[in-house]
Amino acid sequence: MADDALVIFTPSGKRGRFAIGTPVLTAARQLGVDLDSVCGGRGICSKCQVSPGYGEFSKHGVTVTEGALSEWNEVEARYDRIRGLKEGRRLGCQAKVMGDVVIDVPPESQVHRQVIRKSATAREIIMDPAAHAYYVEVAEPDMHEPSGDFQRFALALKEQWQIEGLEAEPALLRRLQPILRKGDWKVTVILHKDHHGRVRILDLHPGFWEGRLYGLAIDLGSTTIAAHLCDLRNGNVLASSGVMNPQIRFGEDLMSRVSYAMMNPGGDREMTGAVRSALNDLALTIAGEAGIDPLQIVETVFVCNPVMHHLLLGIDPVELGQAPFALATSESLSLPARDLDLLAIHENARVYVLPCIAGHVGADCAAVALSEEPNKSDDMVLIVDVGTNAEILLGNRDRVLACSSPTGPAFEGAQISSGQRAAPGAIERVEIDPVTKEPRFRVIGCDIWSDSPDFAAATAQTGITGICGSGIIEVVAEMRMAGLLDASGLIGSAQQTGTARSIPQGRTHAYVLHDGTAEGGPLITVTQGDIRAIQLAKSALYAGARLLMDELGIETVDRIVLAGAFGAHISSKHAEVLGMIPDCPLDRISSAGNAAGTGARIALCNIAARAAIEEEVTRIHKVETAIEPRFQEHFVAANAIPHATAPFPELARIVTLPDVSFNTAGGGEAGRRRRRG
Repeated sequence: MADDALVIFTPSGKRGRFAIGTPVLTAARQLGVDLDSVCGGRGICSKCQVSPGYGEFSKHGVTVTEGALSEWNEVEARYDRIRGLKEGRRLGCQAKVMGDVVIDVPPESQVHRQVIRKSATAREIIMDPAAHAYYVEVAEPDMHEPSGDFQRFALALKEQWQIEGLEAEPALLRRLQPILRKGDWKVTVILHKDHHGRVRILDLHPGFWEGRLYGLAIDLGSTTIAAHLCDLRNGNVLASSGVMNPQIRFGEDLMSRVSYAMMNPGGDREMTGAVRSALNDLALTIAGEAGIDPLQIVETVFVCNPVMHHLLLGIDPVELGQAPFALATSESLSLPARDLDLLAIHENARVYVLPCIAGHVGADCAAVALSEEPNKSDDMVLIVDVGTNAEILLGNRDRVLACSSPTGPAFEGAQISSGQRAAPGAIERVEIDPVTKEPRFRVIGCDIWSDSPDFAAATAQTGITGICGSGIIEVVAEMRMAGLLDASGLIGSAQQTGTARSIPQGRTHAYVLHDGTAEGGPLITVTQGDIRAIQLAKSALYAGARLLMDELGIETVDRIVLAGAFGAHISSKHAEVLGMIPDCPLDRISSAGNAAGTGARIALCNIAARAAIEEEVTRIHKVETAIEPRFQEHFVAANAIPHATAPFPELARIVTLPDVSFNTAGGGEAGRRRRRG
């Protein structure tokens, strides 16, 4: 029609014809363009800023003249005076279409902004959180048309935002009337709209409220609890923090905690209380670090293994300790935060817990699947989430398998004589000279190696306190490469290894990594017990991966992704020397960092991702390591470093492991074993 104008939006490319005088915001809504607005087009919030383009656009076959949009009005002028509009910007709710026009919607004006996640599988998170603020103008009560304030409020929400089916608790209904009157019948409502279509009121503010909403993405692990505080408007991580899981005092591994619950009446409630208390403290800490009010945290997403899942929810985990390892529920959960005693955050905050895959494969594994998307991979990918209870995924777009493997807490520094959590002063990188057997190392908080003359001064503040998870992996692998450790895992004596750093310790030996006793510091050694703990952990990890490979009938994988809280710090070469993972070209091994935590962030920021992972977990095939005889076979063979029988040809291309054996009195030629790898 002659009176219509062509409106083209970028970057979406959506276009349509509209009557002259149509507000840009109205055109955007009718075309389904992603243009934000909290105030509903009243010129209050300024979220709907757009940038019109003028001139000839051959790609679109249109020429835009200066009069394509209406002149500035008083609302835009006032906003520009008070807050300032960027050059060339207009408010979409005020600017009207007067002719053919091309309009760009800048990233900050898009509701579902894209957040780039920098990782080995860099991709975009589309912002679409459950919690969102809406400005509403409500009709005043009329004696001639009697209706409740809530009903008129709900009607206004339906008419202005097309939202219906509202749920409100009595406590919020009690606040509604005074807030409506205080705001002169204008109110900002904080709604929680989940992926099932349920709409709940979380909070109400009189008039137009410009506050921010925040969410917590929490990876509730057996040993550590990691949390990310996210701005629900743009997905930015304001702060990340972590604490040790206080349940460690009831048992370092999952089965010992299940045993504690079995053996001690009320033990499960004790552990539930401990972890919920820690979560409240963590919420206060992370909010303080970010400089926000913890009461602005309106949603928390949890990922965790099945035992932690049950203990968080207050469910006795006893059934998870015995076949058939039945979960109380495997589906996702959405519930009020106060039901979990999370009282440090907003009183009406919601909690979302990702679904579990099976009795020993939990919501943390589902989160890794959401983050790393093996179901979309063209090649065969092995994803290993290294932790106290390792979660392993193997597959491609045709089929995905999953299992859990009881590695224990050794990889996280626990059960290691000088082990500690990753903190300033902890040894995280190690190299040992194969000729002199002398070590050098780096500690967290300092980029200088220990053989530098500046090292002592640089670490004077933190000291050298112990070995963290990545450090213990590297030192054991380095000891193997330097000939201090044989394939069976035995540490040689000073005579056998040719270094005084091999010291006797009872009937075995230990390797001195750092002697700080002269300065009043610790003697940091790697003991035979430490080696055994690492062997047990890495054997369980390798056996789980091999079990999944057997299930698919394959001998090799195309690539490996290392995940976990310290996955980003694990050296691929050292992991292969240790035999933690199957043989694979080093350039095909990458790190995804805390993929479970990233999955929690994705679920927090995008409700469609929740629906997607809920569907995907039903397709993932779970393999139970606890009852599979081949697991034990793989486990025993994997005790050797790197392996008793697997050839590891890719590793052999870059590393020649010393052919030594210390399983004889003299440790000489007589007891030598065939070289592994």
